Amino acid sequence: MKLQKNNILKNEMWAFIPARSGSKSIKNKNLKKINGKPLIYYSLQLAKKIKFIKKIVFSSNSKKYIRIASKYCSIEAHLRSAVSSSDTATDYDTFREYFKLKIKNKEKLPEYFLHLRPTTPYRKKKIVIEAINYFLKNSKKYSALRSVTKLENSGFRTVLIKKKKLFSLFNKSFYLDPINKARQLFKNTYIPNGYVDIIKTINISKNYLHGNKVYGYITMDYNTDFDNEEEFKKTKVFLSSKK
Repeated sequence: MKLQKNNILKNEMWAFIPARSGSKSIKNKNLKKINGKPLIYYSLQLAKKIKFIKKIVFSSNSKKYIRIASKYCSIEAHLRSAVSSSDTATDYDTFREYFKLKIKNKEKLPEYFLHLRPTTPYRKKKIVIEAINYFLKNSKKYSALRSVTKLENSGFRTVLIKKKKLFSLFNKSFYLDPINKARQLFKNTYIPNGYVDIIKTINISKNYLHGNKVYGYITMDYNTDFDNEEEFKKTKVFLSSKK
């Protein structure tokens, strides 16, 4: 996919909010209501409040979702294909489809995208802006930015089950004694949390989303990302307390 430099709006950033229908873990997950508002509302409103964002792209395979999203703010709708809306489709697949459409229509793209997943509805504007400012000042050093949360128990202590036996990922062996050490002896590990991700548009033309120089932006705030009903209930209780 060719992307010419003159097709990129330098120093411009758009928000990209993906919200497909058809989730198997929670039916109509992106429309689940918290404080009387559908989940997509929270990411849309945040993007709307960040002055640096010049456009909000709402990507969905559902015309109903797009119609609801357009009630809350001005959006550019990206109606996804069945391919980029499948259970196995990745974020990269969705971005790539959108980019190909823009290039086909000879439309310009921003230099950066703020990637906001609806399944992380609780975000503080201040933290997101801090992440944006840091990345823009250091964009030559990094290919992308991803927010992460520190794991309470180091990932070096995790195991697989192979043929009903535990297999250590740390020393790549069935011998588990090395991971029985005190947790303080292991390095901290982190997991991406969806709070705030920033990508460069040029990445997509190089066939990747984040690349190999991703800045890890540590967020200490409560992580509300969820993928099942139990986690959603916890998120709902938490956000209701913030009403």
